[in-house]
Amino acid sequence: MTAPKLIETSPGKYSLLLNAGTTDVDAVVEDLGHEPSGYFWAAVARLLVSTEAPALEGRFSYDPEAGMFCAYGTDRAALEALGKLIAAVASDAGQARKIVALAQAKGVDLDD
Repeated sequence: MTAPKLIETSPGKYSLLLNAGTTDVDAVVEDLGHEPSGYFWAAVARLLVSTEAPALEGRFSYDPEAGMFCAYGTDRAALEALGKLIAAVASDAGQARKIVALAQAKGVDLDD
């Protein structure tokens, strides 16, 4: 299973990291016309928060790069919850297809 890694960067500050291009669903994401970059995963994370976990909204920030997804903040529990949501998509082709279809239906750009 592909899972983001939660680290404590300094006392009370946390980062949730996922190396882009290392997930179980990279080939599926590419087949669906997207690049599985850090920006893609940040867009997925935002979509997951808005549709499945609105209570997480505003509890952390995003700082993706091409090669890595990163969310950070002081709310460890919120980042852990986000990590579980992302892991469910990053490890399951059916979930990846579902989130890409949802993004298309909502007009969300997954590649910005």
